[in-house]
Amino acid sequence: MNQTGIDIEYYKQLAQQKQGEHRKFLATLKKKAPKDLDKIVQQMHREVFEEIDCTACANCCRTLGPLFTEADITRIAKHFRMKLSVFEDLYLKVDEDGDKVFQAMPCPFLGEDNLCSIYDIRPKACREFPHTDCKKIYQINHLTLKNTLTCPAAYLFVEKLRERL
Repeated sequence: MNQTGIDIEYYKQLAQQKQGEHRKFLATLKKKAPKDLDKIVQQMHREVFEEIDCTACANCCRTLGPLFTEADITRIAKHFRMKLSVFEDLYLKVDEDGDKVFQAMPCPFLGEDNLCSIYDIRPKACREFPHTDCKKIYQINHLTLKNTLTCPAAYLFVEKLRERL
């Protein structure tokens, strides 16, 4: 149990146990998606986030480093009145894929209260995570499956979608 109440380990174990089932289910969506899948996805996303409070978890901010776009870097560096190079030297590194990511986790902008100190200007990857509200969700099956292991909301999303379909 993390300090604010969501049992991350419990959800991770459930997600690990159901990886095979989830993989098969998501593969069927790719083969034959219902006509109104995007609408159903939006509804399931809303339902999940009525149940799950991200600030009661923040596991993504502790364990997954977001990819930074040049626009993210420019926006955040400007906010701190830093030169881009100074911001990058302080916080970022280039990973094995050539992407700019945090030098270390947890996120340096995550507070003790699980709140993001740069929430309004946070990276695009953070804004979009866990990507459970995107159109043509079957195009990111690998990502959705991976996210169920980190994010209780992503796990619940796949479970609710399975129940619904």
